[in-house]
Amino acid sequence: LASLKGTIDCVTAFAETDFRPDMAKLDVPTLVIHGSNDQIVPFETTGKLAAEMIKNATLKVYDNAPHGFALTHQDQLNEDLLAFVKSL
Repeated sequence: LASLKGTIDCVTAFAETDFRPDMAKLDVPTLVIHGSNDQIVPFETTGKLAAEMIKNATLKVYDNAPHGFALTHQDQLNEDLLAFVKSL
């Protein structure tokens, strides 16, 4: 686990960094996956916008999935990751 300082530094850097200019420059196939019930990083203001800003983005939204969907929806995630990689 990360230290308290490391966690706070990470959250601060993430909150204070505007990634939009970088996302607009991406020009490779990108898979954006987000849970519709993410209470930590809400879909409407993050995942949805990211998929719109990134050229060649594929968006997958997991219905009622929380922020930790990699644990709660691991089978669906693995299937989607494999399908995306195979499609390249």
